[in-house]
Amino acid sequence: MMLKEVESLSSQGFFDVVSEATPFADVDEIPFQPTIVGQEIMLEKAWNRLMEDGSGILGLYGMGGVGKTTLLTKINNKFSKIDDRFDVVIWVVVSRSSTVRKIQRDIAEKVGLGGMEWSEKNDNQIAVDIHNVLRRRKFVLLLDDIWEKVNLKAVGVPYPSKDNGCKVAFTTRSRDVCGRMGVDDPMEVSCLQPEESWDLFQMKVGKNTLGSHPDIPGLARKVARKCRGLPLALNVIGEAMACKRTVHEWCHAIDVLTSSAIDFSGMEDEILHVLKYSYDNLNGELMKSCFLYCSLFPEDYLIDKEGLVDYWISEGFINEKEGRERNINQGYEIIGTLVRACLLLEEERNKSNVKMHDVVREMALWISSDLGKQKEKCIVRAGVGLREVPKVKDWNTVRKISLMNNEIEEIFDSHECAALTTLFLQKNDVVKISAEFFRCMPHLVVLDLSENQSLNELPEEISELASLRYFNLSYTCIHQLPVGLWTLKKLIHLNLEHMSSLGSILGISNLWNLRTLGLRDSRLLLDMSLVKELQLLEHLEVITLDISSSLVAEPLLCSQRLVECIKEVDFKYLKEESVRVLTLPTMGNLRKLGIKRCGMREIKIERTTSSSSRNKSPTTPCFSNLSRVFIAKCHGLKDLTWLLFAPNLTFLEVGFSKEVEDIISEEKAEEHSATIVPFRKLETLHLFELRGLKRIYAKALHFPCLKVIHVEKCEKLRKLPLDSKSGIAGEELVIYYGEREWIERVEWEDQATQLRFLPSSRWRWRET
Repeated sequence: MMLKEVESLSSQGFFDVVSEATPFADVDEIPFQPTIVGQEIMLEKAWNRLMEDGSGILGLYGMGGVGKTTLLTKINNKFSKIDDRFDVVIWVVVSRSSTVRKIQRDIAEKVGLGGMEWSEKNDNQIAVDIHNVLRRRKFVLLLDDIWEKVNLKAVGVPYPSKDNGCKVAFTTRSRDVCGRMGVDDPMEVSCLQPEESWDLFQMKVGKNTLGSHPDIPGLARKVARKCRGLPLALNVIGEAMACKRTVHEWCHAIDVLTSSAIDFSGMEDEILHVLKYSYDNLNGELMKSCFLYCSLFPEDYLIDKEGLVDYWISEGFINEKEGRERNINQGYEIIGTLVRACLLLEEERNKSNVKMHDVVREMALWISSDLGKQKEKCIVRAGVGLREVPKVKDWNTVRKISLMNNEIEEIFDSHECAALTTLFLQKNDVVKISAEFFRCMPHLVVLDLSENQSLNELPEEISELASLRYFNLSYTCIHQLPVGLWTLKKLIHLNLEHMSSLGSILGISNLWNLRTLGLRDSRLLLDMSLVKELQLLEHLEVITLDISSSLVAEPLLCSQRLVECIKEVDFKYLKEESVRVLTLPTMGNLRKLGIKRCGMREIKIERTTSSSSRNKSPTTPCFSNLSRVFIAKCHGLKDLTWLLFAPNLTFLEVGFSKEVEDIISEEKAEEHSATIVPFRKLETLHLFELRGLKRIYAKALHFPCLKVIHVEKCEKLRKLPLDSKSGIAGEELVIYYGEREWIERVEWEDQATQLRFLPSSRWRWRET
């Protein structure tokens, strides 16, 4: 009976089509160059993050020309290949000049809105129309090349959420923009790795050209390396070299890219102009000047952040009268902004350095030369193997010169340099500088002669540099400073560190405007007459020095104003009979401390340095900025419990001190304060040849930042202050040891601790 009913119904109906294909999202596929390589992993990672249920907005950031648009294009096209998860995918090119109305118009065209009546509506009315359409649809919005926050509400776009299942992805050159868009964990689109760069470059040049001569592939690799993995540069330069089939042409290309990359075909129009948008988007002339300054350093050079800020202060970019702490904070803020704008690169391991991508550096040099119109305005020939000062047509037009990292031995010429403000000559082989050289530089502000280790004298004509504010002579062999130096009243920064022959600096009190003075690790003997001169420097804010006399140590450490200026100090050769107990005052600005070859039996902390601090709590940190401590060959010390009062210590090295039994004595720690937990910020701990060392600390410590422990020739140290929860969660804490027998005798807190740390323990012998 059921079969008869089915037959009857079947004869009455039309069943030619019983199902329809699953609808796909409305996507406009965008063509892109198939030669882009090296983004497969990044594409998969970006796609997976965007498609996560809890993910609403994806931010992709990176420097100009790195491939952000290409990556977003691939994401757009991938939506055309998935089923009905989304109704519509909207692509909008935003760019620097875009307005809310322009973004609204692009979205409206995609979702079927618009018409003559739209021209009569304001932005708010259009936003309502867009919102009424999109709130009923599951959409993906892709915003390419945004330079500031796009207010989704003002445009009319419903905010993507887990509930509505909508998605927004955008590209930008600024990590700051990612933050303003509400994305606190954006994905960085980085330059290609060397082999990926080579693959892309080969594709652009072509097999025929590469195979036209056996030497060309090797030369081509050198050209590709000049691009430093930037896809934009690899594409442009690769295309320019595609028809070059002689060795001479390839050698010429390498010469041009090395000496004056701006002159290379396509460099200015197709690369530098694109990158310049990032520079144009910087806020204010101060930020732009600080950025351009970084191009004075050689290619791929690691620039010390604080040293860079010192240059900026001396150049007048940052007002030194605002105070050292405020200056440093402002300088680091500028550096951070440039890093987040992808104009500077921060070292992943060493956050104290930054560097410039080579192509970004070429862009900065191009801008400094007024877009190539005045190439002698800023002469930068750093790290190119020069043996003499280059020839210049018109020295009067030169503003800045950087000849650092070369092989220049003698400087004899005298030139009219009326506009010169900056001269980098550090890291050369300079032996002699003629008296005439400094006579015609009336506006020179920064002079760096550091690391010219054969330089043993300066001419008296240095006194002619009346505008000089920054002078660096560190790592030179000058034995006597010219008397004319003390006439440079505008000098605010003087670095005399590591001057192995320097005998005296008496007369330095004449530099009444001096704010930063480096004296550490020089041959200079710090005596009472010099201490008195230092006390006369009313504006002094930073000093680094060595203390090797007990007669000097006590009065200097009793001078509160000088103590507050000390940034780095090494105590050396203080004998037990003269200093049995070293009492350290509160040193709030101290960053680095060394105690070497001293005979004191104990190091104590002085709780008060002034009448206003008599009621100081015993838990107050006395060394709030101290981050690095080195102690060596101090055979009278039993412990280093005073380190409790250095809460921001990141690096500790103790070696060759046979009497040390505890790093932190439990008994003394309880006397000071039972509430202080040591080593909260410690990252690296080195312990070498401490024959009497029994304990680092009596209890297991959390060590939330610790990455490395290195123990060598510490036979009595049987237990480390670790438990299974110590160290950085999810990261390896490496324990290096010098003797295999030692690791076998270590007494672990429990089996879980042993399982946690023994696999990451490694033998390493350190030559001492």
